[in-house]
Amino acid sequence: MSKDALYQQLDAWIEAHFDEEVAYLQALVQVPTDTPPGNNAPHARRTAELLAAMGLPAEAHAVPQAEVEAAGLQSITNLIVRRRYGDGGPVVALNAHGDVVPPGEGWTHGPYSGDVEDGRLYGRAAAVSKSDFATYTFALRALEALQRPLKGGVELHFTYDEEFGGELGPGWLLRQGLTRPDLLLAAGFSYQVVTAHNGCLQMELTVHGRMAHAAIPHTGIDALQGAVTILNALYAQNERYRQVRSRVPGIEHPYLNVGRIEGGTNTNVVPGKVVLRLDRRMIPEEDPVEVEATLRQVIADAAAGFAGTVEVRRLLLARSLQPLPGHERLVAPLQRHAQAVFGEAIPTSGTPLYTDVRLYGEQGIPAAIYGAGPRTVLESNAKRADEHLVLADLRRATQVVARTLLDLLAPD
Repeated sequence: MSKDALYQQLDAWIEAHFDEEVAYLQALVQVPTDTPPGNNAPHARRTAELLAAMGLPAEAHAVPQAEVEAAGLQSITNLIVRRRYGDGGPVVALNAHGDVVPPGEGWTHGPYSGDVEDGRLYGRAAAVSKSDFATYTFALRALEALQRPLKGGVELHFTYDEEFGGELGPGWLLRQGLTRPDLLLAAGFSYQVVTAHNGCLQMELTVHGRMAHAAIPHTGIDALQGAVTILNALYAQNERYRQVRSRVPGIEHPYLNVGRIEGGTNTNVVPGKVVLRLDRRMIPEEDPVEVEATLRQVIADAAAGFAGTVEVRRLLLARSLQPLPGHERLVAPLQRHAQAVFGEAIPTSGTPLYTDVRLYGEQGIPAAIYGAGPRTVLESNAKRADEHLVLADLRRATQVVARTLLDLLAPD
């Protein structure tokens, strides 16, 4: 049978089972995985039940509770589905994360409803990235439904620590020696194949002053005033970052965001402590060690005239993802089949996001990012109210992934 005929069989199987795929995604969305607080083991249990009902038993790997709590979370159980075929082919891992940010306000559909309206499925993680639990599960099922000889293997990695950096998700599985695939495909969007992404440095600054009554402020040390001086220096540095340009399409320049500020006790009290949390996105060309050292120096210089003290603590260092030799084995068929299925050229590019895919890259595993989703994060409302997925994109992305797996695993 020709490859084209096999592709058509894959497409037809996915079309025939698409209602089942949508119901699977709805069931995944209906189990909350808000992180924080990060109680994600119940979702893993539900996912494993659904997979077992489809004939895909999953290994459940619970992260030790002490490690989970040290990371500020409540429970993590990562899943691996292993499918082994004949000798001689690659093991291809498909990774998607189930943890998500809390829903926030402003929803017109329940954030855990899985409502379908006008061809869109609504709910937190409908697009990022429970959608690709569905994409990858049903691509694998379609491949095996062909009942053709295959080489190598497929692993589904469904993990629960992307929002906090991935170290207790894919990072933990890799460190424990529980997996070592030859290639890695991770959750993404349908209209681009991502081969590089930014790194991320997150830091916490604690500015210590001395509390005092507002009627006698000279007896205190205003921590907020010290924090403002540091903030001004950070924002000035942010303007300088705009002059640094990345050579990776889709990635522009480094930038810094101060995302959280806490401090003070009351209106009539000189604040004795202010805490800032910042996020510094690093383009692939930057050295993370140098970035952190420079940022610490900017903070120290700004705080030099402050009468109090400043503590700086690193919260996260996520390195960038860069293409590794061999990644084209994934990229070429993904692009070819995406163009055939979507009827348009699907480019390769970088993304300013950071993901836990970098953890596979750090182990020398060639990786690409592709899955079900819109052209941009903004279009999906990811991490905003009314996050949704266009179901036509889910169906077509599943076809693209299934065809790519066939190319990688079918005997010559």
